[in-house]
Amino acid sequence: MCSKLCCCFPFRCCREEDSSEHFSDRWFPILSRITMRTETDGFRLNFLPQRFNLWRTPRAPAGVNNAASTDGHPPPSEEERPPTVILTFEQNLEAKRLCEAGQQLIEREERLFGEIKESEALTHHEEEVSKLAAERRALEGLLLQTLRLSPGLEEVDSEALTSAVKAVQQEEDQDQRWPRRDRTAPAWRPCYWKTLHDSTLRSLVEERMDNPSTPPADQTGQSSIKADVCTMGRQLKEDLLHVVNVVKGCYPPESGICDFYAGLYHRTFSARLRKIADFGLEDKDCTFLLLWVNEHYPQILQKPELAGEIDTEALGKLLPEELLRPLEDQYLSKHQEELTTYIGRVLEEAKQKWNNGEEPTREDGCFVSPVSYDIIQIINGMVTSAEKVVGDRQKAQEITRHLKALMQRFKNFQNDIIRQNKANSRSAMKANLGCIEQFRDVLDNKRHLFIEDVRKNCLHVLTDMKQSAHAYLLNPVHEVLKPHYRKLGTSDWLNKNLFEKLLVGIEKELQDLQGSVESCHQELLGQLHKEVTAEYVKRLLKGVKLKTTEQQRKAYVTVKDNAESLYDVFLKMGSEEVWLKDILIKIAEVLKLQDLPAIQMQVASLGTEYPDLSEKHVSALLKLKTNITKADRNTVKDILSDTREQQFAVKRVFFAHVQVK
Repeated sequence: MCSKLCCCFPFRCCREEDSSEHFSDRWFPILSRITMRTETDGFRLNFLPQRFNLWRTPRAPAGVNNAASTDGHPPPSEEERPPTVILTFEQNLEAKRLCEAGQQLIEREERLFGEIKESEALTHHEEEVSKLAAERRALEGLLLQTLRLSPGLEEVDSEALTSAVKAVQQEEDQDQRWPRRDRTAPAWRPCYWKTLHDSTLRSLVEERMDNPSTPPADQTGQSSIKADVCTMGRQLKEDLLHVVNVVKGCYPPESGICDFYAGLYHRTFSARLRKIADFGLEDKDCTFLLLWVNEHYPQILQKPELAGEIDTEALGKLLPEELLRPLEDQYLSKHQEELTTYIGRVLEEAKQKWNNGEEPTREDGCFVSPVSYDIIQIINGMVTSAEKVVGDRQKAQEITRHLKALMQRFKNFQNDIIRQNKANSRSAMKANLGCIEQFRDVLDNKRHLFIEDVRKNCLHVLTDMKQSAHAYLLNPVHEVLKPHYRKLGTSDWLNKNLFEKLLVGIEKELQDLQGSVESCHQELLGQLHKEVTAEYVKRLLKGVKLKTTEQQRKAYVTVKDNAESLYDVFLKMGSEEVWLKDILIKIAEVLKLQDLPAIQMQVASLGTEYPDLSEKHVSALLKLKTNITKADRNTVKDILSDTREQQFAVKRVFFAHVQVK
């Protein structure tokens, strides 16, 4: 073997004492050129010293016996072992082994530009340099072709793409090596293949979004804008799913290829939508575009296959705020107008029926009106839909901004019913009580539909409406009962029969109050219960003086019995205002008590529970007991000041409705 090598090359036999360093310094440039030429012809020389043998077979790990194979048989001899097939650059290209082909070019680049002395002009190697440059261009062209096929599910070659990605990284690493060397770099360094990779994918994504490959859906009745946006959206979804399911596996995990592709599609889709949003849109197209930005597109990114691979927060909105705001204003203004028009139409229909003398419809014996139901349904539907369209609850609430004015129109309609007092006005008012209650329930329980200030203002309007409705329905009752009220302030007020006549009159009038839905009827009865009790207390405080202890005890029994009887009548009809009986009983206790400290405690208890109890009320009550001096009255009244701190915790109001001088 040695004699053959010595005959081929003019250096000493390897048996002679010649160091490997001497060998490399003298002959490596020659061997490099020989190796470069023979490599492209399909074979390699394998006689370089170990230091320069780039293709040497790896040594067996320590402890491994090379004398036998793993199956117990001796390894094949050199003659029996199959020859190692080394593909040429052209063969690697044809097989789309881009990483291997790129490595071959880098090795040749290293030999050409890494070992040639600066004094040796590259003009001696122009042919090799030109050939290497041409082969690099061929590799680059195939790499770009492979990258451009990556989003197509039916066309992608995973092995070729994986090899292309590795080739790009190889070139990036080689770009980093050259600046650290004290030699002139090749003309193609740095080649910036990573930048080329990114720009290629960017242009590819733009082409796919401009010319989607997904079949268009049925476009019947759709505008051209809707059709274009839908087609781009489907293309984006399918391509991102393909990136996650196929392309991702061709890249190293640290590459972040899913986020990279998502960013490309996001920016491209955003740019296309910006062009659309820059022009004036019809209301339907405006709504559709907002839906894509705030609902459809986020739903694509939230698909389980994509959500774990893409940082959706980093992508942001498809359209910037300066473009979204005009679209949102257009959408919200349109729906504000629609809500105003709809509510106006509902109220006008109700008013027309009332003007025509029609009675409200009945359900389960109760008068009902569709006004509240129809308005509530349209408000709920509009605001709920708007929240999806504009992607923000507070913005969606803007639709109800003018609701107070619309509720005021409802109040004006009710005022007309009261003022004109037609034959069907009482039934219309009973139906209105149900509407008022439904509106209050929605304002209290579905606050997300309303701006807070608007909600509070509407509640104030409804409170006024309920009070007006109650007054309209109850005033006739009080007119009938007024003669009985007057007798309560006379010397005969302790007469039991006198109060029984009042109870009979109340029971008779209560029958005529029926007709509202049950909850409203109970509230109406409770209001009447409170007003009758207040009238009773007012007449009592203006009544005759109780000069003797016996009269005071008799007054105690009478008031207590009246409280029980009044409570029983209203309880039987449906009132739930149990606390009103307690007020009368506490007042009766004050009339009975003779000991000043006991009277003080009873008044303090009454003042603590009902903070609207004033000194005037206490003074009027104590004046009924002629045996109490003015000084004692002042002592009792002073006790009220000790209860002021507790008054604001109590919600019940009663004595404010009892007028005393």
